[in-house]
This record gives sequence, C-alpha cells and structure tokens, in this order.
Amino acid sequence: MGLSVSEMHRGMAILYDGELYEIIEYEHSKRGRGGAIARTKLRHLKTGRVISTTFKGSEETESVFLESRSLQYLYKDGDAYIFMGNERFDQFPLSKEILGPQSMFMIEGLNMLGYYYKDTLVKVELPNFVELKVVHTEPGVRGDTVSNVEKPATLKSGAVIKVPLFVREGDTLKVDTRSGKYVERV
Repeated sequence: MGLSVSEMHRGMAILYDGELYEIIEYEHSKRGRGGAIARTKLRHLKTGRVISTTFKGSEETESVFLESRSLQYLYKDGDAYIFMGNERFDQFPLSKEILGPQSMFMIEGLNMLGYYYKDTLVKVELPNFVELKVVHTEPGVRGDTVSNVEKPATLKSGAVIKVPLFVREGDTLKVDTRSGKYVERV
C-alpha cells in the first residue's frame, strides 16, 4: 500500500522508485468527481537532482523516517564538506550538490542538525540564523538615503548578500540562512 496524496507534505522524506527523495514543493489539487492529485518537486537526497512528479491517489511511495543527530561542520575538502557527529565523533562527507545554497553560510565549527537514513548522512539543516563577519564591502555614499538603498557585502563564509549602506568591513551581521538575507547588525 502506497502513501496517499493527502498524507504528503513539504519537507517529508519518501522512497519513490526505490530512491530516497525529499518533497521540496507540494500542491494538493482536487477537481470535480476525479481523485485528488499532488504536484510535487522532489530533491534526490544523494545526488541533489530535482524532479517534478505528479502523484494520483495512492502510489508506490512510502514515508521514510530520518534520524536526527547533532553535527559540527569541520572543513571543506575539494568538492566535499566534512562534518563530525557530536556524539560518536565520526566524520561524514557531503557534496555541494546535496547541501545546495545553504553551503554559502557555513563556517568551520558551526553546529547544526544532521539527518541520517540507515546510518548514512543524507541531509543537514543549518540554524535559521547565523552570525558572520563582513570581510569586504564598499563604503556607503553620504547623502544616498532617499529610500532603502542596499550594497553588496562579502561575508567570512564567502557569501555575498545585500546590506544597508551603514554596514562596514569588520561588522558582524545576523543572516537568515533560509532566505540568505540580512537581518541585523550584531
């Protein structure tokens, strides 16, 4: 028996065609006398590839439990990011494709949650907010305050975000890792 479309939701891990996926977008639709359908975008948890799929009724899918454990980001080695489990001190590599855009906000020593499927690390979740130091930004132009003007700033992690004009090099900023936007100066 498969998973019903009404049981699916965004962020859920599923087994589909024998592969492990995460639902990143979900839209439930019911029209007239027909059955319910779900239009989804699935991200493969081992390769990072995204596919669009429509589920009708109850298909050959099943929900998967991902065990969460505390992790620490150690360093980048070529194309792999190395993490260490805080309980057993074992190390796990993950590729940039699996991490996606959140890899821009990782600095060495950052603690986060790791999700495991059968003792294999498949996904990490950064804290919602991180504090990063500005390493480069242009000085703000005096008098350029007509509206909410922003300028680019390069952070310690290498990410480039838009910040207000008053931000200077050396400032520490609070950044939202979900949207990649400036929150406040710390």
